[in-house]
Amino acid sequence: MTEGGSTAHRLTVLAGPTAVGKGTVSADIRSRYPEVWLSVSATTRDRRPGEVDGVHYHFVSHDRFDEMVAAGEMLEWAVVHGVNRYGTPRKAVDQALREGRPALLEIDLQGARQVRETMPDAFFVFLAPPSWDELVRRLVGRGTEGTQERERRLVTARVELAAEREFDKTIVNDDVHRATDELVQCMGLTPHPLADRSR
Repeated sequence: MTEGGSTAHRLTVLAGPTAVGKGTVSADIRSRYPEVWLSVSATTRDRRPGEVDGVHYHFVSHDRFDEMVAAGEMLEWAVVHGVNRYGTPRKAVDQALREGRPALLEIDLQGARQVRETMPDAFFVFLAPPSWDELVRRLVGRGTEGTQERERRLVTARVELAAEREFDKTIVNDDVHRATDELVQCMGLTPHPLADRSR
């Protein structure tokens, strides 16, 4: 697949290993590129400090998640790190694409593979860390998981990193603003000049 304008108004899927900064890049897009429609995933995990229901995730019970899956309301869903489930509500994605908006899904590797099966024309971007050591540093530094959970996530991360070749493009998250600008350029948008980064 080609980059640049040819991906405009096509679904873009962003995935990568745990703690690589997918959420940070998405937040930067939300702040600096309001023209991009960002899918809000549903999850059964607990809300972290500072997270807002309906903005960062739709936080739902396990029973409600079961209902959404059974009703065919999920574009994709998966059990992540062997514990909680995450999924993308299908209706909002379909509506954004019908409206011709540049649409972005920030999901895990399992979800990206499911979307490739159902929407093969989507553009798949792998967000990679500058190094393994930096990935570990970020996971430990954010302090949102205990020791056991961190170890489980690192095991998952090694598997996820090995899947990089499945994607159409890799973006290294060595600087959030730079990575964000590269991503929106892949979506067919013009990156904001450096002077605008103070927003």
